Amino acid sequence: MNILVVADPLEVFKIYKDTTFAMMRELQRRGHTLAACEPQHLQWQSGQPVTAQLRHVTLTGDAETWFTVTREGREPLHGFDAVLMRKDPPFDSEFFYATHLLEQAEREGARVFNSPRALRDHPEKLALMEFAKFAPPTLVTRQAEAVRAFHAEHKDIILKPLDGMGGKGIFRVGPDGMNLGSITETLNQGGATSVMVQRYLPEIVQGDKRLLLIGGKVAPFVLARIPQGSEVRGNLAAGGKGVAQPLSDADRQVAEAIAPTLAARGLLLVGLDMIGDKVTEINVTSPTCFQEIQQQAGFDVAAMFVDALEAAMP
Repeated sequence: MNILVVADPLEVFKIYKDTTFAMMRELQRRGHTLAACEPQHLQWQSGQPVTAQLRHVTLTGDAETWFTVTREGREPLHGFDAVLMRKDPPFDSEFFYATHLLEQAEREGARVFNSPRALRDHPEKLALMEFAKFAPPTLVTRQAEAVRAFHAEHKDIILKPLDGMGGKGIFRVGPDGMNLGSITETLNQGGATSVMVQRYLPEIVQGDKRLLLIGGKVAPFVLARIPQGSEVRGNLAAGGKGVAQPLSDADRQVAEAIAPTLAARGLLLVGLDMIGDKVTEINVTSPTCFQEIQQQAGFDVAAMFVDALEAAMP
């Protein structure tokens, strides 16, 4: 297959941990060819197909100069066997517009993973609300008084922005309510933006677990991202320690209840975040942790992903 990867600039990849790199490496190992572009390189002119200014690349195996460009130019997306949308969050207006261009490319015959429509329909924080029975008590609101009422009921809470990533903007407010007002004002910008509030889960000390749903199946290992020191966030970007662990029976039951629904909507790869036995986020834009799991547990997640990608092709 000829694969186009839509992602951040290749030059900024940290290949020792980057999941998109792991995908590309496995794809090339199996004989598939690779090209890459950024969302800003997508273009749609009336009466013409969606195109991208792209680079055809070959991975070298070198840790420094890890790819070479074999040719470059503007090409239609429907000329590729598969397009992988791997742009990292945040899900901002430009990401939203890119999904529209990718959906038009689908109408022209392109196969895009994850589905552009599914990306739009599953904002990473809000998607959780559809599966509320598996989640902790959760509130999405702009209203400060609703946040105060939620805190009064649950006493110990987590607040976070809907468009955050990597643990940015996450706050914990305990039973004393210290700084609840100022934190709410900071996050909701005086009622201009929505905030997500969840009951604090003390099981976070055992880690914020990343489960990977691939082609409707659950990977057999998870990455528990464990907060360090006095930090409440387990995110790797916030200093959390990633520890690969076998998938527990309880976590498998939850994941297997959710995975088929998401896969049927065109979400080939999903990162399900769990604390204890509760789902806290459903990540669909650019789920990660492939390499950490492979390096620690020996399970090749990238191979499982490419298996699913190949099976999804006609």
